[in-house]
Amino acid sequence: VQLVESGGGLVQAGGSLRLSCATSGRTSSTYTMGWFRQAPGKEREFVATINWNGASTYVADSVKGRFTISRDNAQNTMVLQMNSLKPGDTAVYYCAQAGSLRVVRSSVRSDYTYWGQGTQVTVSS
Repeated sequence: VQLVESGGGLVQAGGSLRLSCATSGRTSSTYTMGWFRQAPGKEREFVATINWNGASTYVADSVKGRFTISRDNAQNTMVLQMNSLKPGDTAVYYCAQAGSLRVVRSSVRSDYTYWGQGTQVTVSS
């Protein structure tokens, strides 16, 4: 299984970015997926999750109302739309895929078996 993120970059506070995650290697459309992020010196933290068909999503309180997660199973992609970005959103963002079909949606890092290499998001003040 391969996960490849794209769309990171440098943006001013209040701006927007759209992260994409392309998947390959198995029937990704049947598995829950998620986004996590890791800032320098901090633990990797949950950002958002989406179930296999996109009908159920959940985002962290810190990004609620600003970030939206979605997926297009026909294209084997997942998207994180990030609006009203803040300097505190600066981090490396990772997409992840659950290892088990029993994971419906999850904010638990250990529920995810496959990870991308990450994409840097930097928000300047």
